[in-house]
Amino acid sequence: MTTSERFQVLRAGERPATAWLNGGGVTREVAGFPAGAGLDAFDWRVSLADVATAGPFSPFPGIDRVITLVEGAGMTLTVDGDEQLVDVPFRPFAFSGDATTDCRLSASPVVDFNVMTRRGRVEATVDLVVATTATAPATTLDVPDGSTVLLVCLLGTARLDGVGLARYDAALLDGPGGYELCPDGTTAVVTFRSAG
Repeated sequence: MTTSERFQVLRAGERPATAWLNGGGVTREVAGFPAGAGLDAFDWRVSLADVATAGPFSPFPGIDRVITLVEGAGMTLTVDGDEQLVDVPFRPFAFSGDATTDCRLSASPVVDFNVMTRRGRVEATVDLVVATTATAPATTLDVPDGSTVLLVCLLGTARLDGVGLARYDAALLDGPGGYELCPDGTTAVVTFRSAG
């Protein structure tokens, strides 16, 4: 982890991989709050998952989830009996962690980006900032009082206030104000705020 004066940089190479209980893949936690909280105690948690085989998703009662395809041909999620094709990269799909959810891969293994929030405590929005050209102007991100923003570089690279981010690197912005983001690919901007 690198710390600037205004944000923390969370390098992809420093994340350990945790195997799923069902053996269907591995997860790498990008960040969570409170720091070090287990799966039954977090307010929010963001991770990248390698999905290697079809199978059920672990249930997360009381959790709202947003999943975004990052790599691979995609998958079909069956959420409480309703099928949802998740095969377009960088298109977030929201569903309840309470739901019985099963995954069927379209072809090869996939990597997905997961945002989980505890219902009633925290709400999140997931936006994708995409560079349209190599010389695209910087985007100004405004972090309002009382909010936390997590950036994750999902494709290509990015610069945040001049600090370089490689693919899957992240930056945690927990101070209010404006930040300058220059992506040359696709960067997820996840904004967390208190619910209610």
